[in-house]
Amino acid sequence: MILPIVAYGDPVLKKECEEIEENYSDLKKLISDMFETMYKAKGVGLAAPQIGKNIRLFIVDGSPFAEEEDEEKDPMAEGILEFKKVFINPIIEDESGKEWAFQEGCLSIPNIRENVTRKPEVTVSYFDENWEFKEEKYAGYAARIFQHEYDHIEGVLFTDYLSPLKRKLIQKRLNNITNGEIDIDYKMRFPKKNKK
Repeated sequence: MILPIVAYGDPVLKKECEEIEENYSDLKKLISDMFETMYKAKGVGLAAPQIGKNIRLFIVDGSPFAEEEDEEKDPMAEGILEFKKVFINPIIEDESGKEWAFQEGCLSIPNIRENVTRKPEVTVSYFDENWEFKEEKYAGYAARIFQHEYDHIEGVLFTDYLSPLKRKLIQKRLNNITNGEIDIDYKMRFPKKNKK
């Protein structure tokens, strides 16, 4: 089932999420719905708060990146085609390397892309969809996708990394998203209007 994606301005996107237990209700269905929702919106990652759930869960599939980037010519794209995973209660154990800037976008903040600087390598631990504990290392685009989605479960958006000047320059566009004044081809849930 395709779920509406929560738009910028909704308080759920700014909350630190809670860990979940193995017996979390209908988890397999939720994960399946999240993949269906992400593919419909043409995303490479989707975090639970983006569908209104305050839990430490996100999914990724880097294959659309592989179509855009040449894996043989771009070392940052290495392994991105196989980067399809479910992350439950993930932890970043370590981030390393020389920071690099790359234009990021977000399904909750459509039609806006800005440079965000991140470390190129991460070591992470998490549970997969079968509740198997994993410790893995990611680099390049895979690390970036992970860090972006991890930020979501920490209540952080990519726009939080922008300078005050850059934020001011895009504020009208952010307000338009919050108010539902955008043209997109996937379902979104907009914050309720403040009643005066």
